[in-house]
Amino acid sequence: MTYCVGLLVEDGLVMVADTRTNAGLDDISTYRKLHHFSVPGERVMLLASAGNLSITQSVLSLLSEGVPGEEDEPAQKLIEAPTMFQAAQLIGRAIRRVRSIEQAGFDAAQIRFSISLLFGGQIGTEPMKLYLIYSAGNFIECSTDAPFLQIGEHKYGKPILDRAVKFETDLYDALKIGLVSMDSTMRSNLGVGLPIDIAVARRGALDLEVNHRIEAGETYFHDLRERWSAALRAAHRAIPRPPYGPPAPAK
Repeated sequence: MTYCVGLLVEDGLVMVADTRTNAGLDDISTYRKLHHFSVPGERVMLLASAGNLSITQSVLSLLSEGVPGEEDEPAQKLIEAPTMFQAAQLIGRAIRRVRSIEQAGFDAAQIRFSISLLFGGQIGTEPMKLYLIYSAGNFIECSTDAPFLQIGEHKYGKPILDRAVKFETDLYDALKIGLVSMDSTMRSNLGVGLPIDIAVARRGALDLEVNHRIEAGETYFHDLRERWSAALRAAHRAIPRPPYGPPAPAK
């Protein structure tokens, strides 16, 4: 299982991804799911992945080495894409290319062809973008009305994002909310876990401002988890008792 979230706010882009992969309760390992393709001063692009690990690795290799073009067109690398939209299209082509090669084998083994990707960043002076790319190679773009996208085990962390994230949210508040969303997911699903990779790209900077891995025992994340749990307990105690049923006993 996986959980990755991308938040595109007024000041820039935040990406948060766990690293847990498993093939059963007794076979748990870690694998980086957040990757960056960057040329400082020219472009910064982040790619987070969920789904079948072998498919993900094949798609990433194609994007690094070059996705074959149609007819006589040369292969194209992700780092060479002229715009973010064309880069998202290239990722879709890479997914369909892998599907065309591997689908028969997946069908024979009765394994679902599963991959989803968050792709965000900025090239040159064009606007910063964030896309969710599906296993068919099609994609949607993040909007200012709902300035985040998720892949993987998203249901536990979504309510927090829905309530707390706006396009005007400060960049590092967005990172904090993304980490709270990750913590909520980790508490409810053992298939999502540490280490956590985080990346922050400020709009117009064309470089990563933060590229960091949160390991088990890191002080800030431990404190964030404890504070969030304490805040939830205090919040529910502060809400009046429901006016249903018999009156509360006198204290």
